[in-house]
Amino acid sequence: MAARAQRRSPLAMMVLALLVEEPMHAYRMQQVIRERDKQDVVNVAQRNSIYQTIERLRREELVRVSRTDRDEGRPERTVYELTDTGRRTLDGWLADALAAPAREFPEFPAALSFLPILPPAEAARQLERRVEVLTARLREREAVLAAVKLPRLFLVEDEYRLAMMRAELAWVHALVADLHAGTLTWTGEWLADWTGDEPA
Repeated sequence: MAARAQRRSPLAMMVLALLVEEPMHAYRMQQVIRERDKQDVVNVAQRNSIYQTIERLRREELVRVSRTDRDEGRPERTVYELTDTGRRTLDGWLADALAAPAREFPEFPAALSFLPILPPAEAARQLERRVEVLTARLREREAVLAAVKLPRLFLVEDEYRLAMMRAELAWVHALVADLHAGTLTWTGEWLADWTGDEPA
């Protein structure tokens, strides 16, 4: 009996979605992810991550070995295909991911929660660096998308990411302005009053 899939992840969803199209081996999956410029949607920086994900999905009986291929001068490659359980699981994961915001724990909000550890001027300096990085990334993605000639359906995740980057950029700009204006500031004494601790 198939083990119930415990963990949904972007990479697991990507692997299953690629296998909806056709059976393929891990190396081809990695190629397709890069060809379609999806490496910012799923983390494939480590080649082994795809193999580990496939192995987990295979144990959970969401994918199975279809065949092994051996091209001239290349190592043997295992080709995987989607199982019926895998397709149902993907449909459920996709429905959940679209309908219900996930509890995610990105680093930036965590770092913001520790902002009082830094002096206000240093916090402003680091956030200004973030503005520079976000601005460069935004321009780069806008240029890439301007050159892509695909139907909008294949670019909606890029639209979303651009909207999130623009919103974050505007918010961080405003936060930096407040730090420079002194409308958001703190001192050791002020923090001690709020926390009941002695100032550092």
